[in-house]
Amino acid sequence: MKYPMTKQGAEALETELKHLKSVMRPQITQAIAEARELGDLKENAEYHAAREQQGMVEARIRDIEGRLSNAQVIDVTAIAHTGKVFFGTTVEIANVDTDEAVVYQIVGEDEAEIKEGKISVSSPIARALIGKEEGDVVPVRTPGGVVEYEIIEVRHQ
Repeated sequence: MKYPMTKQGAEALETELKHLKSVMRPQITQAIAEARELGDLKENAEYHAAREQQGMVEARIRDIEGRLSNAQVIDVTAIAHTGKVFFGTTVEIANVDTDEAVVYQIVGEDEAEIKEGKISVSSPIARALIGKEEGDVVPVRTPGGVVEYEIIEVRHQ
């Protein structure tokens, strides 16, 4: 099964993967070699620490490769602007009651980072917004009750 991912999200994972393979792997291999030269491996803390770090890096490499192989990369900038909200778009919404405006980009689950304004496509707000257009008022069910948001602008960034 393929999972949606923005072009920026895929590029960030590819950059991290390249760093892990070309920088971290050789550093850890060197650290293990140096620790082996120190003698008895049973009581060699440097060796065990390097091996543990190696395991974590290799696990992260496998994780990233798996995510990229199952990703359906969507480049929202290549899609014609229609004013509709869909995966990858950046949406400015305003709370109808308070006029408080926020901007969110709808991204894949692995990319979501609320502090950066990136919300998961499966989040309640994103699910409510998808398919709607600029100017629509959208009710969103929250723990505190239903909140209505007006879609101010939809951007393809």
